[in-house]
Amino acid sequence: MSVALTRRQFVVAGALACMVSPAPAQTSTVLTRAIPKTGEQLPAVGLGTSRVFDTNDEETRGKAAAVLHALIAGGGRLIDTSSVYGDAEAVLGETIVPAGLRDKIFLATKLEDPDAAELKRSQKRLQMQNFDLLQLHNVSDPKQSLARFKDWKAQGLCRYIGITSTSHDDFPAVEAVLRREKPDFVQIDYSLGDREAEKRVLPLAADVKAAVLTALPLGHGRLFRAVRGKPVPDWAHGFAEDWSQFFLKFLLADSRVTAVIPGTADPAHMTDNLGAMRGLLPDPDQRKKMEAFVTTL
Repeated sequence: MSVALTRRQFVVAGALACMVSPAPAQTSTVLTRAIPKTGEQLPAVGLGTSRVFDTNDEETRGKAAAVLHALIAGGGRLIDTSSVYGDAEAVLGETIVPAGLRDKIFLATKLEDPDAAELKRSQKRLQMQNFDLLQLHNVSDPKQSLARFKDWKAQGLCRYIGITSTSHDDFPAVEAVLRREKPDFVQIDYSLGDREAEKRVLPLAADVKAAVLTALPLGHGRLFRAVRGKPVPDWAHGFAEDWSQFFLKFLLADSRVTAVIPGTADPAHMTDNLGAMRGLLPDPDQRKKMEAFVTTL
């Protein structure tokens, strides 16, 4: 069945196709992590879209096309969005589908409620009926059921299901739902500057074999602001060429972390972030030095 494209979809698709086709081959090994429930390998750095593609206009779609090009060219696949991230789903739908990129990405979205109407809205905006990962957003009820999400998975509407939270106050609910419902994924706020999830959520996620996505891995930008104008420490040069690698590799050095998903609308920043998938990771002693270093900022 042929699909008629709007003029703006055609422009975005053409621009992205031109950018993606001549992408240079990456020669160094890309870090991937296995999704515990299936063993499927997922590139360890993806793209978050919170507050990134909020407005569905020509400028934003152009940025999205450039960032997706950088993601794919750099060996990434994972894109995480949500039904409540402004127009992000619609922007991604108009960028991914007309350019024929659906098979090149691992698409995750989130719903505020296990509601069929909200799911249909996301399907329409993203221009796809099936997702790789469907997550219940901002879990706050320890008695929350994932029965509807499990039904959707059984129907083939998604391949994996998950839960998310970026609030420490909701960690008890996250722990309870993880323990009882055993979802395939959990997404939490975790960064070098905020390691509460390391103590509480990561051990439980490992126990129930849930893949871990780290939202806000750069700490709302606070970490970058704290090191502005400062060089990466000499002792970190063996594993980090820049601050992006320094902060993201700290997380990836924990094998329980499946992928980090920093948000950006800048293709150069996307490429920098993807650099964390290459080269050495800090060892346990180096991670301790990183923890001590961040307390001095």
